[in-house]
Amino acid sequence: MRQLPELRHSLLWGPAVALALGACSQQATSVVTAPASPAAPMAATPAPAGPAFEIPVEYYTLPNGLRVVLSPDHTAPTATVAAYYAVGFRTEPRNRTGFAHLFEHLMFQGSQNLGKAEFIQLIQKNGGALNGSTRFDFTNYFEVVPSNKLETILWAEADRMRGLAINQGNLTNQQGVVKSEVRVNVLNQPYGGFPWLDMPQKANKNWNNAHNFYGDLKDLDAANLADTKAFFKTYYAPNNAVLAVVGDFEPAEAKAWVEKYYGNIPSATPPPKPDLTEPRQEQEQRFSKDDKLASKPALAFAYHMPERNTPEYYALIMLDQILLQGNDSRLYQALVQKRGYSDGVSGGINSDLGNQFNYNGPMLWMGSIIYDPSVQADSVVSVLDQEISRLAKTGIDQATLDLAMVKIRSAFYDQLSGSDNFGRADLLAAFALFDNDPARINRIEGEFRKVTPELMQKTIREYLRPGNRTIITVNPLAKS
Repeated sequence: MRQLPELRHSLLWGPAVALALGACSQQATSVVTAPASPAAPMAATPAPAGPAFEIPVEYYTLPNGLRVVLSPDHTAPTATVAAYYAVGFRTEPRNRTGFAHLFEHLMFQGSQNLGKAEFIQLIQKNGGALNGSTRFDFTNYFEVVPSNKLETILWAEADRMRGLAINQGNLTNQQGVVKSEVRVNVLNQPYGGFPWLDMPQKANKNWNNAHNFYGDLKDLDAANLADTKAFFKTYYAPNNAVLAVVGDFEPAEAKAWVEKYYGNIPSATPPPKPDLTEPRQEQEQRFSKDDKLASKPALAFAYHMPERNTPEYYALIMLDQILLQGNDSRLYQALVQKRGYSDGVSGGINSDLGNQFNYNGPMLWMGSIIYDPSVQADSVVSVLDQEISRLAKTGIDQATLDLAMVKIRSAFYDQLSGSDNFGRADLLAAFALFDNDPARINRIEGEFRKVTPELMQKTIREYLRPGNRTIITVNPLAKS
């Protein structure tokens, strides 16, 4: 589950692929991650007015409700298949915390025509790679294969959707695997769960947004076979899913295969949509946790984000670039370069569990720092306040806005042009799943270009105020 910081832009191979929540690293899925720069901020040349290229998008829905996105790309002889199901941490049942992630594991245990681990072997023996992950608002599975094996993989992915091998043996086995992950990756790791798992539970008030996504051990034990079958029938139906196909294929041929293998999978009664709303936070919240394995103190801060797709949402993504992303960011310069409190500061929007676009509910802008024991937590917070206050008072000039735009464009198009095409498939699937509009991928840059210095100031005042903030500190208890 928690393998995010260690992995880079690569695909996982072998049986371990199904065993990690968010196994694709934040860098592997984040559309906006600033490139490092050793120097202080410099004036940037304004970015060109139009997008470098337009991504082909064909979007349609099968009679059973399955939404399909096709995006051909003939630059490499590979094809990427991505199946996204609209179920994640926020929609798992009460008293069954961790169930969405547990089910991700079960999807690799066999289906109607493929036995245990045969799905993974099929991909590998055909020269491909695969992965799966559980996020706030979806669970995804994707495969990258030589393009001449596209039909084979569409058949295999459909076989899982049509009929998963759900039995007590598989359930018991994967309950044990997930509980082991919790112990290894959270309970027995320094800074385990900090801040990616801790912060949503503290900053949010709505249970759907604030429970332990990894799962309490007692809840994992309580999951039964009836729960599992009901979950699959409800959430893994075609009318609760998106299938994205990207790469070297002919659309007419791909459409025929999709219809052949997915067209007669029955739909189901749509699952209820939970209320995800969060109340406006008026006062700062502060929490602390003891960590018997940590040797240095740490601090995380989080601010509630504007609603997705609003003008302020795009403005805060740009503020994230200015304040937190890259070695030229204000917080890196202030905390690391100028004061030497730490050797780095990290974070972002949907940090560690996706990117700025592939979620569909309340979200946090979050940052964290592990710092020298001689430094006080209030000193770190003071620097944060100073940098935000400086932007609020002096304003953000067009040159700074242009620099943020250059960083956004660079990372955005780098992601979309990746050789494995997962970045493109991820955004297409997310925009189809949440907006019913995968072609939005070609309009994203234009939304950022609408952001003005005045809008940046308005966003700072409303969303980066102390009353909208939650802070968690870690008390290190390990002996040096």
